[in-house]
Amino acid sequence: MSRTFTYKFDTPTYKGVSSFDVGLFIDGQFVDSVDKETIDVVNPANGNVLTSVTAGSAKDVDIAVQAAKKAYKSTWGLRAPGARRARLLNKLADLIEQNGDELAALEALDVGKPYRSARLFDVGGIVSTLRYYAGWADKIQGKTIETTEKKLAYTRHEPIGVVGQIIPWNFPMMMLSWKIGPALACGNCIVLKPSELTPLTTLRIASLINEAGFPPGVVNFVNGYGHTVGDAITTHPGIGKVAFTGSTVTGRKVLEAAARSNLKNVILELGGKSPSIIFDDADLDVVIPWTGHGIYLNQGQACSASSRLYVQEGIYDEFIKRFTAFSEAITIGDPFDGATKHGPQASKAQFEKILGYIESGKSEGAKVQYGGNRHGTEGYFIQPTIFTECKPHMKIVREEIFGPVAVVSKFKTEEEAIELANDSNYGLASSIFSTNINTAIRVAHAIEAGTAWVNCANFPEPYIPTGGFKQSGIGRELGEYALANYTEVKAVHVNLGLQMR
Repeated sequence: MSRTFTYKFDTPTYKGVSSFDVGLFIDGQFVDSVDKETIDVVNPANGNVLTSVTAGSAKDVDIAVQAAKKAYKSTWGLRAPGARRARLLNKLADLIEQNGDELAALEALDVGKPYRSARLFDVGGIVSTLRYYAGWADKIQGKTIETTEKKLAYTRHEPIGVVGQIIPWNFPMMMLSWKIGPALACGNCIVLKPSELTPLTTLRIASLINEAGFPPGVVNFVNGYGHTVGDAITTHPGIGKVAFTGSTVTGRKVLEAAARSNLKNVILELGGKSPSIIFDDADLDVVIPWTGHGIYLNQGQACSASSRLYVQEGIYDEFIKRFTAFSEAITIGDPFDGATKHGPQASKAQFEKILGYIESGKSEGAKVQYGGNRHGTEGYFIQPTIFTECKPHMKIVREEIFGPVAVVSKFKTEEEAIELANDSNYGLASSIFSTNINTAIRVAHAIEAGTAWVNCANFPEPYIPTGGFKQSGIGRELGEYALANYTEVKAVHVNLGLQMR
């Protein structure tokens, strides 16, 4: 099998040719896996196979770990000053920006998101995140701590060494930057598994990592399945930390495997069922487009999606009328059509899972206000869907659907809204819409979630931490907070005259 993937884009929004190696990226080179296995990558817009990429195994993870350990000791870690790490991260950001049109096209092709969204949100996001962490690379520092004049005490923030990272299929480029940005800024070497469903942009960026000048072995990508490559990363004794983004079910397995192996440090960014509370005094001209963005971004395939909508009774009818009209107006179709706002779901499995949830909502008595069906006959397209008359016990209210499905409920009082919002195993994000800033801040503080957006929704930025309460995860990504995930704090005591008595 040829390891080169070549695709000619001839679309209304992008024209060009993309050609790159789809092997494993280990020690600065693209290679075959030990077992010579492959995985098919499918175009979700039509269900056709795009290419086959090399599939790794535990053997390949071990090779990647050894390459990372060698690089850490010889060319990276404490041997690469922060200023040098900053230059390389900025160079990589520049190269991604220069190749942004091609990367957006690959993301649209592989994931199914509209090209214009991929160009603005995904490419823009990875560039800004890498630049943000480049700015931190030469500012990783400890403190001097006063004890007595007879002792000098200080702390060092040292890299962990080799870290394992596992990213999901919904935002491959964005999640790549959330992982590698802080890890590289702090001086770690990386063994990363992209999703087997959407590996193309990660593999294209691998060649840009070489072009940027990163030493071989600093960044390694091992394609493969979760039960092989993912499991090998979480259990490998040579990996000192694992960062995982994905489902809560898989997150539990990652945590267990990390504990069972070498008790490696773990950060988990998991599922969500984020509430959006819309008060009577909210400005619906603000609410409607932000609510649509909150649930329909990336076809609803976002862990922070605002999927539970709680609307105060005074504006409930008007909200339903206007939100339905907004949803009806969304153009569904080819991700490369400039008019498209809503593409296919990323995979057949996710497509079928979402349709199963929709049938569950119908069978449990929720009302389909709009949508609820497949769109077209080709590919994995599902209509934006609104359920009303939803009850707290319903499966569509309790569980993460990870699709373009909004469940709407009515509330009377602020206290009721808070109780409904917090009645969940998840706690990733939330949104509050009100023109009364006192109400908005009071409710934001009462919601059990790692993020509270006020009069907006589903809009992360590199400078602001994100992460979950409850079963939505452990630890924080983005912002200065993420740096703590990728360093060990060492306390140094220097005797300047202490005498043992």
